Amino acid sequence: MTVKKLNTRKLRNFKKSNEKRNLQMLTCYDFQTAKLLNETNLDLILVGDSLGNVVLGYETTVSVTIEEMIIFTSAVKRGAPNKFVIGDLPFGTYNTVEEGLKSATALFQKSNCEAIKLEGAFDHQLELIKRLTEVGIPVMGHIGLTPQSVHQQGGYYTHGKNEESAVRLLDNAKKLEAAGCFSVVLECIEKDLSLAITKELTIPTIGIGAGTDVDGQVLVINDLLKLGSDYPPSFCKPIADFYQLKKEAIEKYLTENYA
Repeated sequence: MTVKKLNTRKLRNFKKSNEKRNLQMLTCYDFQTAKLLNETNLDLILVGDSLGNVVLGYETTVSVTIEEMIIFTSAVKRGAPNKFVIGDLPFGTYNTVEEGLKSATALFQKSNCEAIKLEGAFDHQLELIKRLTEVGIPVMGHIGLTPQSVHQQGGYYTHGKNEESAVRLLDNAKKLEAAGCFSVVLECIEKDLSLAITKELTIPTIGIGAGTDVDGQVLVINDLLKLGSDYPPSFCKPIADFYQLKKEAIEKYLTENYA
């Protein structure tokens, strides 16, 4: 099966099409991996600010800059010209509407990506989404566990377990759709709530650690392929152990050439 390049119109109509499959999105951070993904049936590529953790070695995504996001998103887009690529707006680049417009425009224009993603659904973020869509920049929303706010949220945990939290998240999802988002990421949200949100919205929900009753899934490719030494989060079952394979291959090379 060959998946044609998606666009926001197709994504908005995804639920109406009654396609019997889930959307599949993976993160990507480099040109060579992007070239590989460009040759697959993958639907969406996210150049996530998670690159701060898995590529740059930062403790959290908070340290990632807009300049870094432009560099990495540009590299991925060059490698995957036939894929719908989304670039993350990093921490501190959309604290105000005007700042967000400037940051999103720079990322969108300089990287040639198809859309940007931002976390949260506060009033100024909703206004920013409206303004961005008005000027032609598609936006993917993101609620639940929002890594850029991990310190304020109090760590990594499942959201929506109590009624107050569930009501707020459902309301936020509706507001993001109304503001103009073409899709919303649900991260670490209680699975029954993820189902409720998915049924309520007319735009696709993309889950990560949010159960299976969503319109699509996203995973960090480094977790899926186990490219690092640390074991991935519990919601990601690696399909390979490339860290060990690469280590063994390099050790074999060194033994054969320098013994």
